[in-house]
Amino acid sequence: MSSTKTFASAADLEEKKVSFERLSEHAYAYTAEGDPNTGIIIGDDAVMVLDTQATPVMAQDVIRRIRQVTDKPIKYVVLSHYHAVRVLGASAYMAEGGEQIIASQDTYDLIVERGQFDKDSEIGRFPRLFRNVQSVPEGLTWPTLTFTGKMTVWLGTLEVQLLQLGRGHTKGDTVAWLPKEKVLFSGDLVEFDATPYAGDAYFKDWPQTLERIAALHPEKLVPGRGSALQTPEQVQAGLRGTRDFVSDLYAAVSAGAAAGQPLRQVYEAAFAKLQPKYGHWVIFNHCMPFDVTRAYDEATQYPDPRIWTAERDRQMWLALEG
Repeated sequence: MSSTKTFASAADLEEKKVSFERLSEHAYAYTAEGDPNTGIIIGDDAVMVLDTQATPVMAQDVIRRIRQVTDKPIKYVVLSHYHAVRVLGASAYMAEGGEQIIASQDTYDLIVERGQFDKDSEIGRFPRLFRNVQSVPEGLTWPTLTFTGKMTVWLGTLEVQLLQLGRGHTKGDTVAWLPKEKVLFSGDLVEFDATPYAGDAYFKDWPQTLERIAALHPEKLVPGRGSALQTPEQVQAGLRGTRDFVSDLYAAVSAGAAAGQPLRQVYEAAFAKLQPKYGHWVIFNHCMPFDVTRAYDEATQYPDPRIWTAERDRQMWLALEG
């Protein structure tokens, strides 16, 4: 990659303001102006953390805030999916007495298949999030416990359901659901005022998966990026915004692909069509090349996402933004 042409995220060096909000008796949200969020569930006897932050150094800020409200052990780490910015901080929680790293079997399989490629790729894409990358242990973050479909974890008397409601952001997406308190932690299946990254997505499945989230009737929701959604109306807005973006992008790209247009022409048309409505969302310029490339793949010859390598990242970015 030339020194003058780099990922849009490489210029994103401004520190983000962190919020730590209580959503219910047991649920908290750690958010940072469009950076990856972390969910926290404090049960009777233990704490569960959902998505870890990108590095152990960044995870320490989450732990510091947890310790301001409870001294209960952080026993469980749940990975909503396999992306490096979500999983590479896990060692910090295990050092706090963590007992299990939980993920869907599909997420485990993706780590086996492409975890190292994704780690190398994402570190190159997001220099600010990985500025403390030296704190990440060698190797990958490996789940110690996997499930398929549904798993229930009891934090004393508090029921936490871990659910695979369908493919969307990845094939392994997991949400955490507190049925008693109607609070849902969505991972990157839902974003709010933040652009969905869809480089590893299933565009045709994603809207239906969002419908299954809506069918739970969550009253509060912690998205993958963006502010915590504190009312049913805000939850509906988050679900609708994410669904509209995914649907609008795939419609634009599949129409261009069906007309036989090359990827760059499809990208330019899709960018022009979506920018007026979504261009103000966080990481829009960064996500669009990856999102359009994956949508073009799905609309043509690749039902499953291809592996992103650091080299493929660079070639794609130069081809579409060069």
